[in-house]
Amino acid sequence: MDILPPDLLHLITRTIEWCGIAIIVGGLVFGTLRFAMRVVAAQADEPGFRRYRADVGRGILLGLEFLVAADIIATVAIEPSLESLAILAGIVIIRTFLSLSLEVEVSGRWPWQQPSTEVQERQSTK
Repeated sequence: MDILPPDLLHLITRTIEWCGIAIIVGGLVFGTLRFAMRVVAAQADEPGFRRYRADVGRGILLGLEFLVAADIIATVAIEPSLESLAILAGIVIIRTFLSLSLEVEVSGRWPWQQPSTEVQERQSTK
């Protein structure tokens, strides 16, 4: 891909990586502040803790998506070799497993399962 100079591609890749890191940290801070306000208001119960874990998990999931995108750009546009492609495949497999695990942790079900009627009712009342 000779359209963009390699230095610019490195800058783009690093920017996307930093955005992913910022999203993960932001999700952690947001979830923690939200839960801390519930603790101060003496409303820290089991559903509040689950919401905290879900907030943090969503931040991690979104950040991982950015990090995978940066890895794909770096592999395909900057260093297109079989070795870098194999490394990318390993990274994507590991991050996909992490994403799947976090999705199950956040939602309490496999991504391909329909939400239970109890979950649908809770979401419709919010």
